[in-house]
Amino acid sequence: MKYEQLAKDILEKVGGTENINSVFHCITRLRFKLKDESIAKTEELEKMDGVISVLRSGGQYQVVIGNHVPDVYAAVLAVGGISAEGAEGSANDSGGNLFNKFIDMISGVFTPVLGVLAATGMIKGFASMFLAFGWVTQTSGTYQILYAIGDALFYFFPIFLGYTAIKKFGGNIFIGMAIGGALVYPAISGLTAGKPLYTLFAGTLFESPIHVTFLGIPVILMSYASSVIPIILATFFASKVEKGLKNIIPDVVKTFLVPFFTLLIVVPLTFIVIGPIAVWAGDLLGQGTLWVYNLSPIIAGLLLGGFWQVFVIFGLHWGLIPVAINNLTTLGADPILAMTFGASFAQIGAVLAVILKTKNQKLKTLGFPAFISGIFGVTEPAIYGVTLPLKKPFIMSCIGGAVGGGIIGWAGSQAYIMGGLGIFGLPNFIKPGSPIDSGFYMIILAIVVSFILGLVLTYIFGFKDPVETSASVTPVVTEGETLIEHEVLVSPLAGELIPLVNVKDEAFSSGALGKGLGIVPTEGKLFAPASGTVTMVFPTGHAVGITTDAGAEILMHIGMDTVQLEGKYFTVHVKQGDKITAGQLLTEFDVEGIRSEGYDITTPIIVTNTNQYLDVMVVDEKEVKPGDRVITLVI
Repeated sequence: MKYEQLAKDILEKVGGTENINSVFHCITRLRFKLKDESIAKTEELEKMDGVISVLRSGGQYQVVIGNHVPDVYAAVLAVGGISAEGAEGSANDSGGNLFNKFIDMISGVFTPVLGVLAATGMIKGFASMFLAFGWVTQTSGTYQILYAIGDALFYFFPIFLGYTAIKKFGGNIFIGMAIGGALVYPAISGLTAGKPLYTLFAGTLFESPIHVTFLGIPVILMSYASSVIPIILATFFASKVEKGLKNIIPDVVKTFLVPFFTLLIVVPLTFIVIGPIAVWAGDLLGQGTLWVYNLSPIIAGLLLGGFWQVFVIFGLHWGLIPVAINNLTTLGADPILAMTFGASFAQIGAVLAVILKTKNQKLKTLGFPAFISGIFGVTEPAIYGVTLPLKKPFIMSCIGGAVGGGIIGWAGSQAYIMGGLGIFGLPNFIKPGSPIDSGFYMIILAIVVSFILGLVLTYIFGFKDPVETSASVTPVVTEGETLIEHEVLVSPLAGELIPLVNVKDEAFSSGALGKGLGIVPTEGKLFAPASGTVTMVFPTGHAVGITTDAGAEILMHIGMDTVQLEGKYFTVHVKQGDKITAGQLLTEFDVEGIRSEGYDITTPIIVTNTNQYLDVMVVDEKEVKPGDRVITLVI
């Protein structure tokens, strides 16, 4: 392990693993929460090779490492025998409002399985389409096998969510899977046969026949196949029980006694209490969304279709995905996400208009792959690379999505599976085992109208065509007639430029991370200072690293210690590996919101591979705006 010795030394200097409450990392530093900072050997740490400096801020003991901090962090976990979940648990739990935590939980539970869920949904959808077209029969082996491939994951969904949910909650993944397996165990469903022993809650909405008891306690048997809410609640409870048991059971028998007692406590409790309450809650949620939908399907479609892409940008769509899955499991169909289906087609219509109208060759080149990926429902390249930076095309695409959503709402079209996106999503709207109905054809009408509106409105109302900019290496003739190659970086922000030495963070102001400058932003938008590739996007959105096409490695760190906001006030528009052009929007952030939390908003712009240049020259300006020359790298 490359950084094993460094990790050992750091752990020893901070007081050992027994002095660590939690450890996580940001873009340049390890962030410890120590039980007792006074026993940490700060001066010795600062003198170590591989450590730039040590800072104390926001209740954290920060060891500044540099760009390779993820590798050092991994070594610290390995050497210290610290699990990644345990290491970051308390750090992640310490901040963010309740809504942000909910969205983070939902995305953490569903994201790992969404790709396979979409893939199997597509297979199930195509099987239904083949049946509707008469290409196969319902009794044929081809149909049965295809349907089994498509339906198996959804039927046994509690097992898969048992894995992802308990992993998110910090528990043993195999305990989570065992709980999910118990919920869909085939023999349990057979217990409902025959005359019930008696009935609970007779005459109410919750009337339940009792067929079996557990230690004399009545068990309300439910069908948990394809269910969502019961397993999430059960694994959350299991993670707490497991943690408590670990504190009281001796280490020598923890391996088997912790899961033994966890399962004995959680599974019966899930069948007796958690499961029925969760199923009833799911039924109420499904009926509630239908009630809202039925108030005015057209208005619901206009709103969801129009704002869907905005929801995606801010991550709010995660709040609707479990609602849709719950509707599929409790109602057999979902009208909610169905109304958003036209939005991606409106987006690619707007992109096509940009391709046809722009004279900017770079934008045109960016538009073609964005258009193609959008056809298949992947619209992030279109949104972040084309329409959102140009503003008007994004607005026009939202209008197209709204009209498409209104048509779908008016027609009452519904999705019957959680399948593919874009054109691969069309089979989602064919009811399994049924012929194609008018709802499917209205979906096609909606996406055609959405596409045409996105295209026509964008072409008619236009957009401000960006001027070609270049940050490539170019030759310059100096006064002495000597040919010097250099690279120009433009300002990624609008605001006040300050010397790097005035940045109130020693790791930056000392130049240890590289030369550069600081900008106190007046507008919460971070743009690319040059064309290149995104090499790093920190999960909280506060820092972005790029490597320019000419080889400069640039780090942009929005604010001081803003990693502690855990993504609050930040919206990232790119991901690692993305090709970007100079002036492209990378991140948006709420300047006043960050300041209101007590954080310094000064943003260092650092050339981290400074030692590869003869000189890093910074302009002597007071105010800068995006696109202004700020740094010249002499090669």
